[in-house]
Amino acid sequence: MGESVTADHVAVDIESIAIDGKEHLVMTGSGPVSVAIFGDQDKPALITYPDLALNYLSCFEGFFSCPEALSLLLPNFCIYHICPPGHELGAHAIKPDAPQLSVDDLADQIAEILDYFGLGVVMCMGVTAGAYVLTLFAMKHRGRVLGLILVSPLCRAPSWTEWFYYKVMSNLLYFYGMCSVLKEMLLKRYFSQEIRDISHVPEFGIVRSTRNLLDEKQSLNVMRFIEALNRRVDISEGLSKLQCRILLFVGEDSPFHSEALHMTSKLDKRYTDLVEVRACGSMVTVEQPHAMLGPIEYFLMGFGLYKQPPMSVSPRSPLSPSCISPELLSPESMGLKLKPIKTRMSLERYISRVELDRNSEYNVADTRL
Repeated sequence: MGESVTADHVAVDIESIAIDGKEHLVMTGSGPVSVAIFGDQDKPALITYPDLALNYLSCFEGFFSCPEALSLLLPNFCIYHICPPGHELGAHAIKPDAPQLSVDDLADQIAEILDYFGLGVVMCMGVTAGAYVLTLFAMKHRGRVLGLILVSPLCRAPSWTEWFYYKVMSNLLYFYGMCSVLKEMLLKRYFSQEIRDISHVPEFGIVRSTRNLLDEKQSLNVMRFIEALNRRVDISEGLSKLQCRILLFVGEDSPFHSEALHMTSKLDKRYTDLVEVRACGSMVTVEQPHAMLGPIEYFLMGFGLYKQPPMSVSPRSPLSPSCISPELLSPESMGLKLKPIKTRMSLERYISRVELDRNSEYNVADTRL
């Protein structure tokens, strides 16, 4: 695991920026954790945490491979992809006598990782199970989280149905490994019915790719993460104490759609916005990553962070925003239904609020990361 992983140049607008990714194995008090770092470590940190049975490649590659996402995030952040124990590429099976970790242990591991790299306040992005772990981390270490970007998040204890579902998955893993039945259960967790139905079309190979990546997982490692999730507690009542800015995404076809709505109702309305993505499952980062770009761009404007402007596009270029029909930029055209917490808010009011917030206590320029 000490081996470096280097990605090729990725085009951003007309320019290209080199991304050197290095994978580190950080020894924490509860075991080793793999962390892949992309970008300049002198910049503020954005940490990610994936969903069950996934790693940063299978959970976030769709989003971070978008040139628009790179032009927004890499100039502003160094990205730290944290994998759940034993979920990294090429992971070995965790020893059977190793202590079973709880979700609290996973959250505490994040604090140890930040200390290891000398990081102070960070931005966080997590998907479903990863969103729960990062939210728990933010509740335990409120002074270390600048903002949360949560995709199809969890905040309540498992229902009886979910508890039984996880028990079935654990038994399948124990007796049969990553079998076809279990993979189908996981794919239903990640993707909408629509994208699963058209997965045989070459242009929609994300389901096939995810299925192939699941084959590489160590069954017992995944089972340990499932057991930690199945013992999680309800953190709803503590959500109102979070004072960092929070942006939530959820697919309308996600099995965790109602969970995201519940979580939104418990968060402080002054700091929270919810984006529901039409015709999408839980893993918006892979199924509809472009739907996340606009809301995240405006979210980051509240911290004084801006997308790097294209260097080689002239004002008269067809790529210039002024040449794009406004109708194509509407939320409806992008498959989005924006739901601010209190009332529906126009884009102009949202941008005005962001401009006012630039001088607030959340401005990155006044925050030592």
